[in-house]
Amino acid sequence: MSTGSATGPLTFTPVEEIPNIRENLRSTFKTGKTRPLAWRRQQLRQLALMMQENRDALADSLWRDLHKPKEEVFIAEIGAVMARALESAEKLEEWAKPESLVGQVEDWQKDWNPRTHHQPKGTVLVIAPWNYPIILTLQPFMGAVAAGCCAVIKPSELAPTYAALLADLLPKYLDPSCFQVVNAEIEGTTKLLELQWDHIVYTGNGKIGRVVASAAAKHLTPVTLELGGKSPVIIDPASDLRLAAKRTLYGKYNNAGQICVAPDYVLIPTNKQDEFVGHLKEIYEEFFPDEGRSLSSESFGHIVNETHYKRVKALLDATNGDVVIGGRSQPPKGIELTVINNVQAGDSLMEEEIFGPLLPIVPVDDLEAAIQFVNDRDHPLILYLFTQNDKVKDYVLDNTTSGGLCINDTFQQLSVNMPFGGVGESGYGRQVLRYGFESCSNARAYVDVPKEAEQMLGVRYLPYNEQSRAVINGLVVGVKIPT
Repeated sequence: MSTGSATGPLTFTPVEEIPNIRENLRSTFKTGKTRPLAWRRQQLRQLALMMQENRDALADSLWRDLHKPKEEVFIAEIGAVMARALESAEKLEEWAKPESLVGQVEDWQKDWNPRTHHQPKGTVLVIAPWNYPIILTLQPFMGAVAAGCCAVIKPSELAPTYAALLADLLPKYLDPSCFQVVNAEIEGTTKLLELQWDHIVYTGNGKIGRVVASAAAKHLTPVTLELGGKSPVIIDPASDLRLAAKRTLYGKYNNAGQICVAPDYVLIPTNKQDEFVGHLKEIYEEFFPDEGRSLSSESFGHIVNETHYKRVKALLDATNGDVVIGGRSQPPKGIELTVINNVQAGDSLMEEEIFGPLLPIVPVDDLEAAIQFVNDRDHPLILYLFTQNDKVKDYVLDNTTSGGLCINDTFQQLSVNMPFGGVGESGYGRQVLRYGFESCSNARAYVDVPKEAEQMLGVRYLPYNEQSRAVINGLVVGVKIPT
């Protein structure tokens, strides 16, 4: 039992109850209750209402769990969930309507009415992380709701105040026969993964992502994995270095760097390194003008717990780079926003995703060297590039691989309603609005072959004869292949 919200401490769902919860949701799904679009629309609006009416309690829960400023919670979490839930409700009819494929078939097949129908997969499991606990539980969840699925949400026990609050609020606003919160530690999560689901969405790290994917594979369950990784920032030396420094530092201080799309390290030509670091110093003092700087700022988050604090502190202690901004720490959860200059490829800060408020500056010879540096490592979730040169933009786009590419800013790709997800080690599958709806839907192919088609189809029947053989042979031999 952990410290929870004003609703009470976080109580874990009894492990023996988890199979019953899953079975009850499956039974509800089989009744067809979740299929009507009007019902889905109403549930999505209720989700937005839950955000609006409980915004202060939700923000307070994240302050208690993460020391996250209310402004960050309103902008990046509560406001985003409200907006996307309402947009999903508004566009649901458009997303769910059958898609005609008449323009993609042969002329003689057009009257078969070929199309796809988006039908709900069934019962979805959402396993969420602690770092942005509101949006990373409810964004994939709303995809399941929009698709017409039942769902279980498993929040992170490392954000216990929010997890307890969500378990209290969700059944007051959304249909509990269709949607449930399961709060669990390792034993309960293991039980969840032993069960068969129709889709699983997991957000977290690659180690646990492999566990989730392996468990899902036993049931041939499709999975969406959003796994993060080391997202680089490439600086074109001809770009506005001060603006690049400001926007990069903004991306790193959000939630104390504890987000999968935080700038993990900066690649900049050696001859512009000192100028860039000088701008970072100026901007750091603008962001944190008080004497205590980021370590004591009410606008700066904490490390989630002592275990993660020790992990991030160990990375900082082991670096061979030069600490040029910050560097102080205060147990059990306080680490300053810190910039480390002259970091080399084999440094401790380059071994794993930092997931904390440390920003390494890695000097390279030029743009080509920066691209090679990125390509020699796992594909990142997001690649940031600062340049005003269109040729450089195209070159980086064509010669790197990442889940997304954001040019001349950090984080703002999250505000655009585009497919969000990784590639390779940073994950697979997509979410956000229509892409989440499609992930939880089965695109069911449909044709209706009329009686009149028998004239064309007659050649398929036995026994084959000279006439049918000539027609079938012509289907292959008669095809003109361009040279």
